[in-house]
Amino acid sequence: MKRWFLRLTSLFIAIFLLVGCGAEKETPTNQTSNTNEEQTQEKQSEETVLITISKDDGAEYLHEKEIPIKEGDILMDVMEENFYIETDKSGEFITSIERLSAKEGEKKGWIYTVNGEMPNIGAAEYKLKPNDKVIFDFQAWK
Repeated sequence: MKRWFLRLTSLFIAIFLLVGCGAEKETPTNQTSNTNEEQTQEKQSEETVLITISKDDGAEYLHEKEIPIKEGDILMDVMEENFYIETDKSGEFITSIERLSAKEGEKKGWIYTVNGEMPNIGAAEYKLKPNDKVIFDFQAWK
């Protein structure tokens, strides 16, 4: 989370310096319209995944977020960048999302599905694809 904040802050500082130090130029009208069209196309082609955080087999929805990704991004990395999570010592299993975790002795945990199916690998290995719908549900073990 701190890395993400530092990157974002660095980006804003760089943009501020570029804008503040740049010489003013007039842009021809046709160049402006081309730039706007390119920006619109870029936004439309941006790939996303939908991540839903719920509890008790979807009985209670806690959070839902559409997140831009690049194909092949790892689910664990995306979760770390967008939610407050904790993992086990190996870093392979999520034990807490947004500070919700099992109490000592409680047989509950985070189970995730992608597009309605439970993957055979952990979030630390799962490569996301555009338009994936990921659900993390805090539920009793079955």
